[in-house]
Amino acid sequence: QVQLVESGGGLVQPGGSLRLSCAASRSSFSANTMVWYRQAPGKQRELVASITSGGFTVYADSVKGRFTISRDNAQNTMFLQMNSLKPEDTAVYYCYVPIARIWGQGTQVTVSL
Repeated sequence: QVQLVESGGGLVQPGGSLRLSCAASRSSFSANTMVWYRQAPGKQRELVASITSGGFTVYADSVKGRFTISRDNAQNTMFLQMNSLKPEDTAVYYCYVPIARIWGQGTQVTVSL
């Protein structure tokens, strides 16, 4: 069964950094657009960033200049480098492959003193 497995979440102070990873169990995902979403308590899931197989990226306005999405197709892995984290970045972060409609299980990011 195809899986997406996120890792790298945790508790960090405001201004800190985290790097999330999303590992795909099938190499064919490396040819497809991959997306990071997040969902904060009581809010709808929102797109954070996306990356095509060729490396074209799109970011939500709220994370531009602070977050960087990247991928290593040889490792079937997508990353989200998050810098200058704010309390409002607190959420469960999910990776998603739109063409396959596959979601990961999510990883919790908490930004707090």
